Amino acid sequence: MSRFLVVRLAVGWLFINLLSCQSSHNRLNPQAPKEAYNTTEMEVRNERFLSTVHVPVSIALGDVERQINAQVNGLIYEDNSLEDNNNDNFMTKVWKRGTIIVNAQDSLFHFVVPLKIWAKAGVSALGFTQYKETEFEIDLRFKTKFDLERDWSVHTQTQGDGYGWVRRPTVSFVGLNIPITNIVGRLIDKNLSSITKTLDQQIRRNVDLRTPVLKAWNTLREPYLVSEKYRTYLQVVPKRILITPLRFEGRTIRSTIGIEGYTLTTTGAKPDVRPAVSLPDLTVVPQVKDDFQIGLLSEASYQEAARIASEEFVGKTFSFNNDRYSVTISSMEMYGQNENLIIKAGLKGTVNGDIYLKGQPYYDPQSQTISLRDLKYDLDTRNILQQSASWLLKGTLARTLEKQLTIPVGSQIAEMQKLLQEKLKNNQLAKGVVINGRIDEIKPDQVYLTPTAILAVVNARGQINVKVDGLQ
Repeated sequence: MSRFLVVRLAVGWLFINLLSCQSSHNRLNPQAPKEAYNTTEMEVRNERFLSTVHVPVSIALGDVERQINAQVNGLIYEDNSLEDNNNDNFMTKVWKRGTIIVNAQDSLFHFVVPLKIWAKAGVSALGFTQYKETEFEIDLRFKTKFDLERDWSVHTQTQGDGYGWVRRPTVSFVGLNIPITNIVGRLIDKNLSSITKTLDQQIRRNVDLRTPVLKAWNTLREPYLVSEKYRTYLQVVPKRILITPLRFEGRTIRSTIGIEGYTLTTTGAKPDVRPAVSLPDLTVVPQVKDDFQIGLLSEASYQEAARIASEEFVGKTFSFNNDRYSVTISSMEMYGQNENLIIKAGLKGTVNGDIYLKGQPYYDPQSQTISLRDLKYDLDTRNILQQSASWLLKGTLARTLEKQLTIPVGSQIAEMQKLLQEKLKNNQLAKGVVINGRIDEIKPDQVYLTPTAILAVVNARGQINVKVDGLQ
């Protein structure tokens, strides 16, 4: 009886050892691929796209008139010497009499300047010279070519364009009113260059284009809240200002300013941007492009991506070699290794343990998901499977995961696109400054693996116009 018991115990011990050996042989324990990342989430979010913000500028001639008339008042010219100008025996003071009228034609400004003039002239008769004073009114006409310098200063070249008498000059001599229109006319013609020079100085001093453009410049630099939910801001970092030559259309001066710079999206607290106090040099170009590009981001944490994949695959059984072997996925985890997404899958069945697969994530615009391409077993996993479960290498597990494992992010991108489009529709940023734009197309860029999340970036391309009305 004792001998029989010993035999049973020996057989049992041998059976247990055989099972243990088989279990150990079927246990998968490959080395985990090393976690590594080429970029951080902040670097992806701060990626910049060179764009041009289109700023059509429309300035009514009425606004030009208003500014000039507000600044040019009172005494605008005087000659206090009878001896200058080759002893011309002429002194004068010139005041603005009424509203300066401005028109534009053929790339030239045309000014009608109503003036009141006091003059003192030497009148000679019978060998005697008497000095007489007179006052008269005249409308001087000028034409001006207007240019902008690189430093935003205004450069004008004004020429006389004739004049018309409103009240002719006369002097009283020996009880008679003697018209001196011809004399004064010759003197005005002689001094017209001095008058036009003074007008150029007044225009250069008082016509200010820096202010409205600097306002638009700072308005564009201000971070622009696109999504309150995702705490996402659109930011433009302007670098250069372009402008087309001035065009005159009726009573309106038109030009197009292009603010060329980098666009980026940032998340978190609103970036602190201090207003600029100066503008970069101006570059005149025949045409300003109206292309605009911004990166829209969607993200999924590795935990969220693993949760979505687990809902699809955990508990799913795969059979091999006519059902001779089978495994069931029991768990899934994910992390990054440079450009590859690593999938750790737990298996139960004919073999037990973990396997590692890696593939390149990309954004699929058709399904609006992050998908995988070229999904394959990691090298150490492949070596172990070749020794203990080569049938798993020849099966459909990797191909099925590659085909069906997707991470939906389309709703995030669609919402960002919708919010951005709403913000670009007839939005008044400041008085006289209105932004309009549209998104024409969405193109996938790439998927980034960062230490904290999987980020899918798509490029939104379109146009943005910032219209500046008038000289405020």
